[in-house]
Amino acid sequence: MPKPTSSSPEIPPTVFFFFFFFLFILPFYVVNSQSFNQEQAILLNLKQQWNNPPSLNSWTNTDGSGSHYCNWTGVVCTNGFVTEISLSNINITNKIPQSICQLQNLTHIDLSYNYIPGEFPIVLYNCSKLQYLDLSQNYFVGPIPSDIDRISTLQSLNLGANNFSGDIPASIGNLTELRKLFLFQNQFKGTFPAEIGNLLNLVELGLAFNQFVPSTIPKEFGKLKNLLYLWMADTNLIGEIPIEIGDLANLEKLDLPTNNLTGRIPDNLFLLKNLSVFYLFGNKLFGEIPRKIETLNLVEIDLSMNQLNGTIPEDFGKCQYLKYFDMYNNSLSGEIPASIGWLPNLIGTRLFINNLSGILPPEFGRHSKLEDFQVSLNQFNGSLPDGLCANGVLTGLIAFSNNLTGGLPGSLENCNSLKYVQLYNNNFSGQVPPGFWSLTNLSTVIINDNSFSGELPDKLSWNLSRIEMHNNEFFGRIPSKINASANLMVLRASNNQFSGDIPVELTALRQLETLSFDRNRLSGEIPASILSWATLSSLNLSWNQLSGEIPTAFGSLLDLNQLDLSNNQLSGAVPPQIGRLKLTFLNLSSNQLTGRIPIEFANSAYENSFFNNTGLCLSNSDRRCISETRDSSRLPVRFIAMILVLSGAALLMIVLSAFFVIKNYCKREHGDDLSSYKLTSFQRLDFTESNILSKLTENNLIGSGGSGKVYCVDVTRSHNYVAVKKIWSKGKLDQKLEKEFEAEVEILGTLRHLNIVKLLCCISNGKSKLLVYEYMENRSLDRWLHGKRRGALAFNAIHHAVLDWPRRMNIAVGAAQGLCHMHHNCNPSIIHRDVKSSNILLDSEFNAKIADFGLAKILAKTGESEIMSAVAGSFGYMAPEYAHTTKVNEKIDVYSFGVVLLELVTGREAKEGDEHTCLAEWAWRHYQEDKAIESALDEEVKEPCYLDEMSMVFKLGLMCTGTLPSNRPSMKEVMQILLRNGSSQSYREKKVQTENDDAPLLNVTSDYLAGNKGSQKKTSLG
Repeated sequence: MPKPTSSSPEIPPTVFFFFFFFLFILPFYVVNSQSFNQEQAILLNLKQQWNNPPSLNSWTNTDGSGSHYCNWTGVVCTNGFVTEISLSNINITNKIPQSICQLQNLTHIDLSYNYIPGEFPIVLYNCSKLQYLDLSQNYFVGPIPSDIDRISTLQSLNLGANNFSGDIPASIGNLTELRKLFLFQNQFKGTFPAEIGNLLNLVELGLAFNQFVPSTIPKEFGKLKNLLYLWMADTNLIGEIPIEIGDLANLEKLDLPTNNLTGRIPDNLFLLKNLSVFYLFGNKLFGEIPRKIETLNLVEIDLSMNQLNGTIPEDFGKCQYLKYFDMYNNSLSGEIPASIGWLPNLIGTRLFINNLSGILPPEFGRHSKLEDFQVSLNQFNGSLPDGLCANGVLTGLIAFSNNLTGGLPGSLENCNSLKYVQLYNNNFSGQVPPGFWSLTNLSTVIINDNSFSGELPDKLSWNLSRIEMHNNEFFGRIPSKINASANLMVLRASNNQFSGDIPVELTALRQLETLSFDRNRLSGEIPASILSWATLSSLNLSWNQLSGEIPTAFGSLLDLNQLDLSNNQLSGAVPPQIGRLKLTFLNLSSNQLTGRIPIEFANSAYENSFFNNTGLCLSNSDRRCISETRDSSRLPVRFIAMILVLSGAALLMIVLSAFFVIKNYCKREHGDDLSSYKLTSFQRLDFTESNILSKLTENNLIGSGGSGKVYCVDVTRSHNYVAVKKIWSKGKLDQKLEKEFEAEVEILGTLRHLNIVKLLCCISNGKSKLLVYEYMENRSLDRWLHGKRRGALAFNAIHHAVLDWPRRMNIAVGAAQGLCHMHHNCNPSIIHRDVKSSNILLDSEFNAKIADFGLAKILAKTGESEIMSAVAGSFGYMAPEYAHTTKVNEKIDVYSFGVVLLELVTGREAKEGDEHTCLAEWAWRHYQEDKAIESALDEEVKEPCYLDEMSMVFKLGLMCTGTLPSNRPSMKEVMQILLRNGSSQSYREKKVQTENDDAPLLNVTSDYLAGNKGSQKKTSLG
């Protein structure tokens, strides 16, 4: 029998597992479970501190597991610990809580596009692992702390679009790990440090849109060898571009527009090996472009709006990747190098406003997908390149004011991508190819002041909105199917050789605003069916052979303000219905008219309107008629005497009325007791209430409305004017309403902003309130946009040209800044409640200021039944939700401002959509029907160089007037869109970049509109 062996007892596997579990796994699990629960509690605390935004509804402890928060909105975890919080655009309105850095593994914080107030949150100093910080698009104020380098782990810092002020501290140069630094669009008015040059790892630097003290670009920036993007637009740069910038061997984008740089572009700047975008427009550079360009990687060249001279270097033709070639608005001379026409990737060429000459390279368009070709206002000769649309994508051809000859290139006849053509003021000749007129997308054709000839085809493109072909040699009949061009708004064909009758189809163009066929050979009668011309404002058919009577239907064209039918063979009476029109120009002279001149025109304003009509008399009883020649003609003595008598009587009545008003004013209104008035001053004044009260006479009255009158008062001997708004009420105000009025006056009296009209003081007693404001010399935007049509201003060509698009854009920006200050910088926020073009006033330099803050509406509240009438705003400007609720927020101002933007860009009035809609609804429908935005723009300011900017404003107006308040941008966002995109750059798609958003806000606008195209509902604003 074998001897048993001795051995230790075997440990069962189950026992071994429990031993290992309790000794190693369980303690780890307990520790981590506690950590997980702690992080969840911190997140829930953050949510509570931020007033539980609806976007954080997923942040809730529902199962107690302690780990599910890694799936919460905006939370990213690594190994179960929170490493990232991304809560952009969720309406956070409170400060950043101190507890945020208790998340000890936090490396990434994105709180952009919120409403976070206060100074820079130094609580973030405790986030020891923080690498990424984006606080852009918030309400931070004050300086950047001088010890910001305490967050030494930062790799990306974005504080753009806030209200930080003062200097950028030199200590920021100690954040040596930084790869991206964005401080754009703040209120910095001090300096930026050269120590930024110590950030050797920096890839992107954005300091744009800050009004620093005039500064040169530091030479130290040349040490940023890894920099790809330098963005310092509108930063008050002066001096020359330092030669050290040429050391930035990896630079792809150099963006320095809207500064005061001088001198030459450094020769070594073009040695940048990877430069793909080069922006220097808006500076004051001098000297020639360097002759040598070594790089072949250039994608975009923009040297526009400088004072560059010399020729365009031949070496630009070596840039095989070049897409956009912009050198407009300089003093360049010589020819365009022929090699540029061979570039295979060229999309856009803009060289307008230079002194360039010679022929245009004939290869343009043949070797690339050329979309935009603009060479106007130069001295080019020869013909247009025949292959401009060889690849079928050309959208714009603008070459006006040159010495070009020949005909229109035949390749354009099949160029269906073409949208606008402007070739006026050249020496073109020959016939326009018939197919050109029927191109599908063609909307604008301006070819006047040439020698083009031939007939128009029977049918024109349906999309045409503007045709200007005057001063040419076109002949034949007006096309009988011209009504197919239903979008036509402007048709100017003066001084040609058109003949035959005016086709009745021409009267079917419902959108027609300007029609000129003067100095042709038209005959027959004017069609009587002209009622469809409801929008017609100018009609000129003079110097033709028209006969028959003037249609009485002219009296129904209420928008008509210019009518010229002179030098024809018209007969019969002048229809008395025409007297209804508010005509600024009327000429019926040199016809065969008979009968009586309508009484409305029997005044000196129309004394030259009826000459050479031998049978035309001033009245039925006075048979002395208008004589046959202008030189011998005079108005009858009886008529002149009558005018003098009436004028004298009217003057006497005015003098007597003024006398009695002045005599009785104090007794009737003031009770001869100035002591009953209380003056509350908000500024240092050099006048007293007596200076104001004694001058509230009819002679000083400049406006009135439902709530009171406005006076212009000279309060000092040096002719210092103020505007006085007198508000009356329907009786004595109750004590609550009086306090409400005084409280709001006090708030407005403390407002200090360049784009808000100063409230100087308030003068009040128990019966009336007088609000004294600074006087705005150019009155309201409404008068400048719509005054000519209403006769509010005696506009002439000079006056009307003043409010061109750049001025309008400046007005839009200024008004947006004023409203943005009210909404976002005031505590509590101020809602205007009645934003409209008549409440945007213009100073002597056409700077916009917000006025009339609804104080009159407070006084109008005499009972609950009148609350809605008191606060409902103005038709056309009123947000849809405002019609059925009194609970309002800043978004009602955004809606109203959107309507103002649409007024600026379309020239239409807020109530002027069509027969059933207001402007906002009309604009939305225009967009939903896929009509070209260009056809909606104001023809009087629409120029090729502004089209993209105007289209952007049109889209922004649509964004602001969305039906749902939550879908509208804030005024801060509106202001930023205007500032960032307001540079008339038609094809620069990435003008503004932020850390997480490579698309510019203009594209965001397009995306928004595309997403809401089908959902935007027609809403009554009644």
